[in-house]
Amino acid sequence: MEKSDPAAAFDTDPDDGIVATSNAPVAFRYYDFVMAAFVAILLLSNIIGAAKLTFVEVSWWPAGWWPAADGVFIYGAGILFFPLGYVIGDILTEIYGFARARRVIWTGFAAMLFLAFMSYIVVSLPAFDGWTCSASDAFILKGASDSVPGSICQQTYESVFGSTWRIVLASITAFWAGEFVNSYVMAKMKVWTKGKALWTRTIGSTVVGQGVDSLIFYPIAFYGIWTTEAVITVMITNWLLKVVWEAALTPVTYLVVGKLKKAEGVDLFDTETDFSPFSSKERRAEG
Repeated sequence: MEKSDPAAAFDTDPDDGIVATSNAPVAFRYYDFVMAAFVAILLLSNIIGAAKLTFVEVSWWPAGWWPAADGVFIYGAGILFFPLGYVIGDILTEIYGFARARRVIWTGFAAMLFLAFMSYIVVSLPAFDGWTCSASDAFILKGASDSVPGSICQQTYESVFGSTWRIVLASITAFWAGEFVNSYVMAKMKVWTKGKALWTRTIGSTVVGQGVDSLIFYPIAFYGIWTTEAVITVMITNWLLKVVWEAALTPVTYLVVGKLKKAEGVDLFDTETDFSPFSSKERRAEG
């Protein structure tokens, strides 16, 4: 006797061309593209945005209030784009299920490890004395003729691509834990809400996932280097900004999820999924 699919009960519109199921099809049309977008945003956020601090002035912020007594919020530029990874992570879990999202998280984890390894090797290579860049040109224009261009360029290069082992460890660990928590909460809430109220699980999973990410990253990377107050302030400020940014992107998430579900023709529910990060099991449709 064929076993019934528990997710079938969540199909509120049998005529919309989207089948509610807990069994993933053998292949999806757009899964590979979503995975590529996730990994690309993850790497670019760590390469381009992580090295720059920026700020935003909030004129209406009450004077003296924590965490920005003067109304100036300082944050890493990477958080402008890093939350897009959580949006895509939500889309992955919502449409393709936890098992497929797990595969993408491990792919991103491997990509970050290779990025860290490649950065370490390239930064460690000796710089050619004749290597010139905008920084060395500026020194030459100022009359610092005794400066070696290659040395100046190397220092500039290291300031962007060179990271301490603590930051590398914090970044990779926080990503791995935060993404798996985000995906787990997203999948569980989808079953609890029977696939309704998408915004509750996208925002709810981000609150928890980004919270775990921040709780791991900032203490590992900066405790003992920054003051404890600074670590807590930046940790909470960045977490809040990421959550607000995710909430602001909710309409975009709805649009993309709606179109992809139509295109794939399925709505996956993780009713019988093995949620271990180390499992390779995936329930698939028969036939």
